[in-house]
Amino acid sequence: MSRLEDQDHSGNFNKLRQRLERLSAEAITDYGMIEDGDKVMVCLSGGKDSYTMLDILLALKARAPIDFDILAMNLDQKQPGFPEHILPGYLTDLGVTFRIVEQDTYSVVKRVIPEGKTMCSLCSRLRRGVIYRVAQEEGATKIALGHHRNDILATFFMNMFFGGRLKGMPPKLLSDDKKNIVIRPLAYCHEKDIARYARAREFPIIPCTLCGSQANLQRQVVSDMLESWERENPKRLESIFRALKNVDSSHLMDKSLFDFEGLNLESEIEHGDIAFDDPMLV
Repeated sequence: MSRLEDQDHSGNFNKLRQRLERLSAEAITDYGMIEDGDKVMVCLSGGKDSYTMLDILLALKARAPIDFDILAMNLDQKQPGFPEHILPGYLTDLGVTFRIVEQDTYSVVKRVIPEGKTMCSLCSRLRRGVIYRVAQEEGATKIALGHHRNDILATFFMNMFFGGRLKGMPPKLLSDDKKNIVIRPLAYCHEKDIARYARAREFPIIPCTLCGSQANLQRQVVSDMLESWERENPKRLESIFRALKNVDSSHLMDKSLFDFEGLNLESEIEHGDIAFDDPMLV
């Protein structure tokens, strides 16, 4: 590579890193993900997303106006052929405090789920339970997961298509056990940018041999649909993502979110809320 090509490559990488850091900082600020004194347990799977998340959080920590600690955590699920040495070596070289938890959830999933059936649901529940327990043991105030914008969009459509619910993947939530706060610092980041960053950084990627080996997963079907939409109209997914942050409960149909039964013309005129914006009325 010539000096000019090397400078161009370095410049592009710096822009990419700055974009990921900026978007992550925006998401963290918008949703109050990290506060002064927090101990953030960063869940590291060995995939591109979690490697990138750790990198970005370390960079933000170095110049943040608040003080917080980072603990990297990996769950070794005892999948056959899992390279146990990679993450400890990588994190030691990086100088990051870490904990490797060994628990054979792989055998449980293989035993319980029939051959050919989707393993993700049970695997996720088992993994989540271990993560929540370890967070309590370590005194972590936040649990950071590496889900990005594309994951959030895919989850929204999966819930709508297969679950009959308008439900997504929030950037910050209270865990099922009501004892942990889960955050997703990469919520605003595009997967393609994360993939480019991971390739440039040459992370020692560890592929998943459990869920990653299954064909025709619903999430993959939805992801393929979103990718085709992105190719047809690059602005379409951006518009859908903005919509998740701009919800009008009175224009949906959930009676628990809006008092349709109590809605009448007199009350609306009294409060000045009436608006004739329905195109069917024009």
